[in-house]
Amino acid sequence: MSPGENPGTDPVTVRARIEAKFPRGLVIRLIAYLFVGHLFAFFVYLLFVLGAQNQ
Repeated sequence: MSPGENPGTDPVTVRARIEAKFPRGLVIRLIAYLFVGHLFAFFVYLLFVLGAQNQ
């Protein structure tokens, strides 16, 4: 069986199907926004924790 015969397990086909649904730029932006958003949330949490210790 050649790699193109079974579309369910062929990584190139799976990647092509994912990129057809979500363009690469959208995926990169989504990952970047999630990372930056969590980093900002951690920073705000850290400010509250450090501020509570100074009371």
